[in-house]
Amino acid sequence: MSPSRSGHVIHGVDHYENFPVASRLVPARLRPAIIAIYRFARHADDIADEGDADAAQRLAELRSLRDAILADRRDHPVLREVLEAADAHRLPREPLLALLDAFEQDLTVSRYPDRAGLLAYCRRSANPVGELVLRLFGHWNETTRPASDAICSGLQLVNFLQDIAIDWRRGRLYLPLEALADAGLDADAVAAAVARGRSSEALSSVIATEAGFARALLCAGADLPARVPLRLALELRAILAGGHRILDRLAGSRYDPIADRPRLGWRDAPGLIALAIRLRRSSMDGTDRPTDPTDP
Repeated sequence: MSPSRSGHVIHGVDHYENFPVASRLVPARLRPAIIAIYRFARHADDIADEGDADAAQRLAELRSLRDAILADRRDHPVLREVLEAADAHRLPREPLLALLDAFEQDLTVSRYPDRAGLLAYCRRSANPVGELVLRLFGHWNETTRPASDAICSGLQLVNFLQDIAIDWRRGRLYLPLEALADAGLDADAVAAAVARGRSSEALSSVIATEAGFARALLCAGADLPARVPLRLALELRAILAGGHRILDRLAGSRYDPIADRPRLGWRDAPGLIALAIRLRRSSMDGTDRPTDPTDP
């Protein structure tokens, strides 16, 4: 349930990514609002990542979006759609502003000292979309919030591991420097791995540990489908299954996403269905759930 970098297929939107969001499982009355939210997130993400503008120009454009939201200006079609959706469904503006914070951060921060720093980023880059979706369904509360945040942050971390080489070429590294240092590595080790087109054994060991943490977050949110309406529950199970499938693919490559970037295709559908069923059973009997998955 997270935008952009956390990886979803946004039906009716221009970008292909990993997991199904805003599919036919979502009630028709909510689908335009969800698509508007994702279009807004992708538009802001593209400002941060695409084109030839320098960092100062990108920051200025993102801040102009922030000013427009605060002033309720609707001259841009993407802003008009998302603000109209927010009005129609009584959604707060704060999650939209949090997303902009994260995209601005991508232009000013390129390294993270530890997991705590990465999770703080996820709280702005991913978790707000989960909040907005649950608010649309009328199920955002203190019971659903921890599970939603765990899923969103977990998916964000999965995407970071999936895209280590892509992000490095953009000048960003989303592996905790602390984890690299504990393995006797630093950012130069990632640069060398990307240059030669494959990970070292030591770097793959770090990636494996971070993948385990991401999976723990996904497992921590496994009971969320049982707390929401059936159609959203089915969507969530597909999203969770997709996240686990990517991690399985990563494990199958011996944790080398540089040589073999894990991704999903239509041939994964049967496996995803089986995995979704298994995850449902696990959530019902309480297995595979860590006690404190957000503790870095």
